[in-house]
Amino acid sequence: MQDMEETKGVDSSYRVTADELRQFIERFERLEQEKKDLADQQKEVMAEAKSRGYDTKVMRKVIALRKREPDDIAEEEAVLEMYKEALGMR
Repeated sequence: MQDMEETKGVDSSYRVTADELRQFIERFERLEQEKKDLADQQKEVMAEAKSRGYDTKVMRKVIALRKREPDDIAEEEAVLEMYKEALGMR
């Protein structure tokens, strides 16, 4: 009888664990779909900007710059200018 109770305990805890695992997987799958939907929306925004004459390559660079610290940007630009000058590209 004790073995039966232990088996029930194992089975019920396994069932709960399986349900919880299924919930995690389903949540992750929903988030993946949301991420795909957002990426599609971003593509649409860039396509619209391009159709209105904006340079989307430059826009992406501006977006990346906006994520960075101003000091980091200034330092990189200073080094870039120094390298360009050293190569006679000014």
